[in-house]
Amino acid sequence: MARYIGPKSKIARKFKEPIFGPDKVLEKKNYPPGQHGLSKKRAKQSEKQKAKYTYGILERQFAKIYHMAQRAHGVTGEVLLQLIESRLDNVVYRMGIAPSRSGARQLVGHRHITVNGEVVNIASYILKPGDVVGVRERSKSLEVINSSVAGATNQFPWIDFDKSSMTGKFINVPERLQIPENIKEQLIVELYSK
Repeated sequence: MARYIGPKSKIARKFKEPIFGPDKVLEKKNYPPGQHGLSKKRAKQSEKQKAKYTYGILERQFAKIYHMAQRAHGVTGEVLLQLIESRLDNVVYRMGIAPSRSGARQLVGHRHITVNGEVVNIASYILKPGDVVGVRERSKSLEVINSSVAGATNQFPWIDFDKSSMTGKFINVPERLQIPENIKEQLIVELYSK
């Protein structure tokens, strides 16, 4: 399974946003990395790259999701973000079962997560409204999952999560206004339509 394993603070500094979660480096150095980081002649950063790093998706998979969004009904940019938010690894992260998206991806890959009672180990699995996501019975004692669930707050209206049973329901596909990520999806659409 391919994933980005490079320096995360550099990427966060490049976009001047905490893409991978809170980062102390951004507080100290709020300018882009590199020898010419403080100069004003830096090129504009791509929104597509920002979205890919934020959600932990590589180029080929991102292009596939974009083409799915293009074929679907509705505004392509919004549908793109809705499809990405519907991925299993992202929903596990949003429920609070994992502390990060990469951690959620690992839990899914290691067969700790179930969808509608069946074990699913594909992180890119797209959930449908009404799907029930839960932690496998023998995995409920894992320290990583318990500490994440204890500190989680259910703040997303499209997800209903029960901490005691460690199961949650994907109620519906989120609207664009409900997605908290600071991504300008229209720029992604313009980039692909060139």
